[in-house]
Amino acid sequence: MTAPDTPPPRPPLTPRHWPMWLGLGVMVVAARLPWLWQRAIGRGVGWLALHLAGTRRRAAQVNIELCFPAETPQWRARLLRDSFDALGIGLFEFARAWWGGIGPMRRDLRIEGLEHLRALQAEGRGVLLVSGHFMTLEMCGRLMCDHVPLAGMYRRHRDPVMEWAVKRGRLRYASAMFGNGDIRGAVRHLKRGGFLWYAPDQDMRGKDTVFAPFFGMPASTITATHQLARLTGCAVVPFFHRREGGRYILRVAPPLPAFPGEDVVADTGRVNAAIEAMVREAPAQYLWIHRRFKRQPEGRSTFYERG
Repeated sequence: MTAPDTPPPRPPLTPRHWPMWLGLGVMVVAARLPWLWQRAIGRGVGWLALHLAGTRRRAAQVNIELCFPAETPQWRARLLRDSFDALGIGLFEFARAWWGGIGPMRRDLRIEGLEHLRALQAEGRGVLLVSGHFMTLEMCGRLMCDHVPLAGMYRRHRDPVMEWAVKRGRLRYASAMFGNGDIRGAVRHLKRGGFLWYAPDQDMRGKDTVFAPFFGMPASTITATHQLARLTGCAVVPFFHRREGGRYILRVAPPLPAFPGEDVVADTGRVNAAIEAMVREAPAQYLWIHRRFKRQPEGRSTFYERG
């Protein structure tokens, strides 16, 4: 297994970093509020974001229209509102996972399919747990770490204070954290039988991508799932997670059979299909504010332009 990771050195307390330190202080306090309070305040935060964050609201609205064209406008409007409720609650879920206690979540947790991971662990085989960008991802990642030693891949933050704080928070429960540029570290971890959690469902500019279907739309998708499986021989395992009221449901699916194949586009499409199935189970908890379809095969799309 990969040796435990360490957070970067603490950033300086210079005046230009004070706003970020203040924001982190607020998050640390918020992480310690009672869970019922966090959910109630989170819905209020989501309501404010829905009415004030016009660009992100527009992105979420367009994504929902593209992914659910057969639904009624009323259904899609309700999903939009519910998604911003989940977004607000998700901010508290992130804070609590990083800096708070999760005793209440552990007591009412339901987890299914853990036997798939136990069998792969007994074989000494590396596992790539594939999920999507849901607002529950951080909390459910921490809950999963109670059962298996799980590392993660993440996008590094430009601000050194946030980079230090997030990595320090995640290393309270993750066995290691690999930045999005540390492919060698991730490969070594998987080759040694490690478990790695990865969410490949965002448009990553400048990366090795292909267009694969997502809700019937061409979506620029990173091919790293195929490449990591090819390089390491790891199993690729879909990881479903969602919140129902105040409790969490985790479900581990069987490994994708015959993965990787010879066709990188077909493999990437299989991964997108697995994530799409997750979204259909808990659509309100998906991160719809990301401009998922901003690039199309013919060039940059106009989906997110007003008018």
